[in-house]
Amino acid sequence: MKKLGTLALTLLAAGSAHAAEVLEETKDHTTGKSVGGMNGMMIGAIGGPIGMLIGAGIGALFGGEAQEAAGLSDRAYKVRTADGKEKVVRSPAQEFAVGDKVETRGNRVHDAAELADNRLYDSAYSYRE
Repeated sequence: MKKLGTLALTLLAAGSAHAAEVLEETKDHTTGKSVGGMNGMMIGAIGGPIGMLIGAGIGALFGGEAQEAAGLSDRAYKVRTADGKEKVVRSPAQEFAVGDKVETRGNRVHDAAELADNRLYDSAYSYRE
């Protein structure tokens, strides 16, 4: 039973990070859409449940456009994963160049070399400066 649990944890850990290559930088408007959708839902709630749904949809549409017009777009990257699929992942904190090797974890992209370095030293007993 213990071996089955170890195998399950190993499979979960292996499936959480995927090697990828950056193809291009794109813009992400998730923040504007969520704020606009919430505001639209609150205003639309005056009209009842149907008004709330319509208000949320219209608010999300205009929220994303407002974020883009204000120049406050977040950074996202179009990447090609190891299995050949292309997907867009967010990276508000780190910048990458086209062709960089990265790893995707969920909807975020991380530097592959930095993660490999951290894995190496996390398992060591020595101190890294």
